[in-house]
Amino acid sequence: SCAAYGVTLVCVASENEENAKKRKPVKRTKRGKNTKRATTGETGKYERGTRSYTMSRIRGKDTKIEVLVRSYLFRRGLRFRKNDKRYPGHPDIVLPKYHVIVFVNGCFWHMHGCSRSRLPRSNQDYWKPKIERNIQRDIESQQKLEADGWKVIVVWECELKKRIAEERLSRLCDEIRKNGDSAESQKN
Repeated sequence: SCAAYGVTLVCVASENEENAKKRKPVKRTKRGKNTKRATTGETGKYERGTRSYTMSRIRGKDTKIEVLVRSYLFRRGLRFRKNDKRYPGHPDIVLPKYHVIVFVNGCFWHMHGCSRSRLPRSNQDYWKPKIERNIQRDIESQQKLEADGWKVIVVWECELKKRIAEERLSRLCDEIRKNGDSAESQKN
């Protein structure tokens, strides 16, 4: 028992037990493909404080899809700068030799229009304006870059699924090299 450790611990332990009794238990159910989340008072699939922690782990750069694209381009002999802040929109990949900029966009954060780009049902007053600002910022930065003479290529997260990633990355490589060839011919 806690009495052996001192009176203070006994008080703290009894207070925690009282608080635990006051809290509502979180309903946890196993969800299969065909089951829906209960709508009766359940706030989501996370316990209190867990959602904040989870969201804090979402990265702005060096995401898995960015690393996948960069490693593919590097293996193909292309050299680039990453996350260069000198350009509008802080592009993920800048290839100065080819005068190409590549944005690797997550479908949710930039609302691609595929199945991964649905707005959350909860807290839509927060999510809708946030995502709309992201879309507007993307459009503005791409227009500025194109006005400066850069070729802008956007690679979407859903295009990097295992079964189609190789084909999309191969196409990306071809687009970059093709732009480099046209840039060379314009100089001569």
